[in-house]
Amino acid sequence: MKLLLANDDGVHAPGIRVLHHELKTKFHSTIIAPLEERSTTGHSLSLDKPLRLEKLETDIYGCSGFPGDCVLMGLHVMKENRPDVVISGINRGANLGQDLYYSGTVAAAREATFHQVPALAVSLAFHSVLDEHLYQTAAQVVRVCLEQGMHQHIPSLTLININVPNVEYSKIKGFKLTEIGFRRYSEEIHARVDVRQKDYFWIAGLYQGFAENPESDCQAVHDGYVSITPHALVGRTSKDYSGLINVIERLNATIAG
Repeated sequence: MKLLLANDDGVHAPGIRVLHHELKTKFHSTIIAPLEERSTTGHSLSLDKPLRLEKLETDIYGCSGFPGDCVLMGLHVMKENRPDVVISGINRGANLGQDLYYSGTVAAAREATFHQVPALAVSLAFHSVLDEHLYQTAAQVVRVCLEQGMHQHIPSLTLININVPNVEYSKIKGFKLTEIGFRRYSEEIHARVDVRQKDYFWIAGLYQGFAENPESDCQAVHDGYVSITPHALVGRTSKDYSGLINVIERLNATIAG
């Protein structure tokens, strides 16, 4: 199976490198990711400037553009050998609740769905930047999801947003099909003055918790579960996700076993 990996943290970020290392032993994995960090850039595309692609290592390329550009470039470069699945991540930090609308990681997966390629966006949810970042756990989650055929049960024009607790894989409580929650921020704007006496501002809102909803992605990760959240660009019903539900049941069986 051919995989295209992208992200918004950049081609040198540890998350995508750990993911590539985990997957390339079983699948044909190719990285095309931004040459610089593109976090919170959403679904931007480079329509006003040329794109450049730089080969860094075997099957690893850096792109001058945004995460969405990386997927477009990947589909072009691999058009004779089209990827079966696009995986975006592993993101440094959660993409829960409404944050997915800001996320370049999620945008890369969304771009793949526009071109009828199954896509997973994967994030590691940790509490502090000072925590040890257990990317290997998230990489194992992706591998077992692929082994159980999750990509074969994603409805068209739908991406799967996966958030993984920052714990050892053996400590994951299970997998849950979730809905998009809501995270609360203080939404502070800090006004400052530079050395030339000109005003400037920092968006500096602090995270203040999430809205109560037992079915949300926020709650699942808080409780120690891997959150599997379908994000559909068209209306969906529970019948559309019956295949995903079966996959999640099999994944939970592997955890229980």
